[in-house]
Amino acid sequence: MHTFRPSVLGRLTLAALLTTLMLTNFAAAAEEKRPPNIVFFLVDDLGWTDIGVYGSSFYQTPNVDHLAATGMRFTNAYAACQVCSPTRASIMTGKYPQRVGITDYIGAAQPEGWKRNTPLLPAPYNTKLDLEEKTLAESLKERGYATFFAGKWHLGNQGNWPEDQGFDVNMGGIDRGGPYGGKKYFSPYGNPRLPDGPEGEHLPDRLASETVKFIEAHKDEPFLAYLSFYSVHTPLMAREDLKQKYEDIKSRIRIAGPIWGEEGKSKVRLVQEHAVYAGMVEAMDAAVGKVLDALDRLKLTDNTVVIFTSDNGGLATSEGHPTSNLPLRGGKGWMYEGGIREPLIVRYPPLTKAGSESDAIVTSPDFLPTLLALVDKPGPAIDTDGVSIVPALEGKPLDRGPIFWHYPHYGNQGGQPTAAVREGDWKLIEWYEDGKVELFNLVDDIGEKHDLADAQPEKRKELHQKLRQWRKQVGAILPTANPNYKAGK
Repeated sequence: MHTFRPSVLGRLTLAALLTTLMLTNFAAAAEEKRPPNIVFFLVDDLGWTDIGVYGSSFYQTPNVDHLAATGMRFTNAYAACQVCSPTRASIMTGKYPQRVGITDYIGAAQPEGWKRNTPLLPAPYNTKLDLEEKTLAESLKERGYATFFAGKWHLGNQGNWPEDQGFDVNMGGIDRGGPYGGKKYFSPYGNPRLPDGPEGEHLPDRLASETVKFIEAHKDEPFLAYLSFYSVHTPLMAREDLKQKYEDIKSRIRIAGPIWGEEGKSKVRLVQEHAVYAGMVEAMDAAVGKVLDALDRLKLTDNTVVIFTSDNGGLATSEGHPTSNLPLRGGKGWMYEGGIREPLIVRYPPLTKAGSESDAIVTSPDFLPTLLALVDKPGPAIDTDGVSIVPALEGKPLDRGPIFWHYPHYGNQGGQPTAAVREGDWKLIEWYEDGKVELFNLVDDIGEKHDLADAQPEKRKELHQKLRQWRKQVGAILPTANPNYKAGK
């Protein structure tokens, strides 16, 4: 019987082989444990029904529709406010806007020097996102992420721009609420944080291209790519070819019923048929597609969380009235569903089932805790008002309490100082001018046509009390009486 005894060379070869196998296994394990990349699409002023998969039959959005077909579509997602800056601050911090003091769009009139003849003076608000606030980008940098921002910031002036709040790269994020420099949506942009491209270059495409460049450069490490579109905010401007495309479509359709209605003293659009706005929506959709295609090409899709949402409802009651939010009531600037309910699509292949749908109630502060839960890496604790929606992404019930709003201002779109709470099927709105309270069952009445405040006094009392308690908890500032108000004028 012979005993096998490996030679010295054989033993070294075997050891080398075992070492190689161990390193390969360690590398594979490290690859498996690599935290997910994050791509966050935030569209400005996009309404709940402005996307094909959410019911639009006029705007064409094949790329966002494909994202929904490969991810999860939420039907009860909300912005933290009916105007932009508060929602943006909420997404960045995971807090209600009242906690950070940004309760109106930055640039709105403050109570001192108020010139409108209104019964109330609006509450004062913070004009920047304080550097002391921990942002989503800062939390992810602490966990080893490369961070990128493109597009609209609108959370403060120089010194409070994205690069001051945790983003390694800032392409176009400044204090402005729209693309108001240069040729606006076309180069030259006149934006100090976005070098001009070739004459006539289109802004949404440029922002997508910059996002793709960042992803390509950081494909081998975890990254946050935050593409915050200036689209589809005013000024209403589209590429000429897209404008003509929708003018041609519009000429071929027959519209049944009225195009215009009324919301309070405001005219409200009832039909989606604005050709320029449609072109803006399609250009935004194409930009989304450019980024999603890059994820596929770089084989990053399976380990990337993609979030697509908006900062407030569609612009239906002023400034060109470019879209309709029906069946929702009202629009941007209003506390009705048209002002706050948003499209939300989340795709993360390890969790979300392709083509799935969730009726979980989600709000802006939820994004930060959700993303940190998915990253699942040690880091400093952060206080948030949101909850992780990971259970909903897994197709499970999301057990959460009520969500709240507080807007102590007069909007440019006709809305007045209001507060609201939604819990389960029920939503209560309080109007600060006269103390009126409205109550709606949103499951039975998504259009908020039937006020049940008198018919359901116990539910009204319960929700109103919760709203008052929440206001105290977050330190909400109320509007005050306007000493210069002249009734009847």
